[in-house]
Amino acid sequence: MRQKVTVAALVVVLAVYLALALNRAVILLRTGDAVLLALGVAMVLLPVLGAWLIWLEIKFGRAAQRLADELYAEGGLPVDDLPRRPSGRVVREAADERFRERQAEVEADPDDWRRWFRLSLAYDDAGDRRRARHAARKAIALRNDLGDARTGHNQ
Repeated sequence: MRQKVTVAALVVVLAVYLALALNRAVILLRTGDAVLLALGVAMVLLPVLGAWLIWLEIKFGRAAQRLADELYAEGGLPVDDLPRRPSGRVVREAADERFRERQAEVEADPDDWRRWFRLSLAYDDAGDRRRARHAARKAIALRNDLGDARTGHNQ
């Protein structure tokens, strides 16, 4: 829940920033000066690009959450029982051992989205966010009815 609140707060802050940038872009576009006009166009494109990237991240998060919910309903979501340091971080050796187990599961059946999703959780526990997201995207892509791995759209 805390992550959702953080994401919502960041989206609101970014939306305010994008609105202010768009306002400044309109001011630059009205000047008629070639250099300021080019800056104004760039300032229009950046908020549009930012909004699109935010939308893709939200769609990815929703698709990943749907997989987690489905896995939980099936009783296949792994229990978070890894030992933790006083800071709350997972003990690295335990995370590495769990990762090796999950990796072996994926190698045994690479077409099972459930195994890929559990591997993404193991990557996350090990602190490798980039590979965790890649494995989650693979799980989403394998889960046909959730569609595209980046957006969650049905195909």
